[in-house]
Amino acid sequence: MNAGTAPAAVVTLLRRWHQAECWLAVACFVFIAAVLVIDVVGREFYGPVMNALGVKVGATGLFGSQKLAIFALVIGSFAGIGVATATGVHLVPRVCFGWVPQRLGPAMNRIADVVTGAFLLGVAWYGVVFVLATRQSGVLAAVINVSPWPVQAFIPLGFASAALRYFIFAAWPATRPAPPEFQE
Repeated sequence: MNAGTAPAAVVTLLRRWHQAECWLAVACFVFIAAVLVIDVVGREFYGPVMNALGVKVGATGLFGSQKLAIFALVIGSFAGIGVATATGVHLVPRVCFGWVPQRLGPAMNRIADVVTGAFLLGVAWYGVVFVLATRQSGVLAAVINVSPWPVQAFIPLGFASAALRYFIFAAWPATRPAPPEFQE
């Protein structure tokens, strides 16, 4: 096996990992849409119609819907970091491109992957510090009165997911996604 070819187990792991993050992100955004539609329909249609019919139904919006949607947005967005990394569609600044001879490109890509992975692990570490501080403080989310730290835990997980992928790209360059045909 050459240095750029990944073992089948690594390829399978990356594929399943990507699928799991995609499903998580999609589930979160479907949840957001459903919760907000139910809330709006309840407040703007069901409640007024029932009141017009003389039926007192009380509050007709979905309790805590905005907060629940924000929690799902955090989870879905940080799963999206891994999705973007796995598919190579994240933004890449074109600073210093062309400064290194093309023959050194593969080596530079591996170095860049290690540096990016290390940077993202550092960000993930600060995310862990943030989550632990929230947990220790005992703060509760407004309206729904639950601790936000389990949702916040997806912040360092998202960055750690991307970091681990970059380390895999450095170890096995063949696993790196092809750059998009047109990069802005």
